[in-house]
Amino acid sequence: MIKRLSAPTETFSVRVNDACREASLNYYERSYRAMNDLPNLDNDCFQRPTTDSVFRAQPSTHKPRILLLYGSLRQRSFSRLVVQEAARLLEAMGAEAKIFHADGLPLPDSEDASHPKVQELRDMVTWCEGMVWCSPERHGAMTGIMKAQIDWIPLSLGAVRPTQGKTLAVMQVSGGSQSFNAVNQLRVLGRWMRMVTIPNQSSVPKAFLEFDDNDRMKPSGFYDRIVDVIEELVKFTYLTRDRSDYLTDRYSERKESAEELMARVNQRSM
Repeated sequence: MIKRLSAPTETFSVRVNDACREASLNYYERSYRAMNDLPNLDNDCFQRPTTDSVFRAQPSTHKPRILLLYGSLRQRSFSRLVVQEAARLLEAMGAEAKIFHADGLPLPDSEDASHPKVQELRDMVTWCEGMVWCSPERHGAMTGIMKAQIDWIPLSLGAVRPTQGKTLAVMQVSGGSQSFNAVNQLRVLGRWMRMVTIPNQSSVPKAFLEFDDNDRMKPSGFYDRIVDVIEELVKFTYLTRDRSDYLTDRYSERKESAEELMARVNQRSM
């Protein structure tokens, strides 16, 4: 016959459970302390982000400034036609749009940066607060003309990064079926240039069928997507342009002096 557990045994069980619970609490307390123990942190340079800090800047009143690049020199360039449609939409949405034409732009490193066409591009990059990049897809990639323009844009001018924190929309056109190889590459470049690349994008397949005899884009879902992309770009530009300096202010760079930072960002790529 099995006897019922006595009261002392039940008391012992409760004590064991309490001990386990206390040990568990001590473990979590130690873990919390360990997570908040940051001996490698320079407290003089550490900042805790707050909504007050993010939204402290007063909003600018001028129109958003957007630069558009395209990747073809053909007389009837469909990437140029898409960019022109995008520029019209930007103007309709209250932005100021400028298109850079790459005719006469030398290959990267074939001329000095003082070349007039290079200076024109760099001045426009400095002027803008956001960009649109549109490239044809050629052999599964962006064109060399598109890449050459981006290669002439420096990561730094002195201690200033002319593209950092600016918004970017990426688009592509194709002669065949829809593809996303070029926009995927453009996204990688946008991240490399430390830009805020918006989530939406546009890819226009068989672009030669999407434009009429007046070189205007026909009504279609592809046109609607371009409207979506440009609308999103303008919104993101309004959101970030007055606080891009704060958003790209980094702990590691606050630890460096201006001279050390300039020396590091100006190192030539091997």
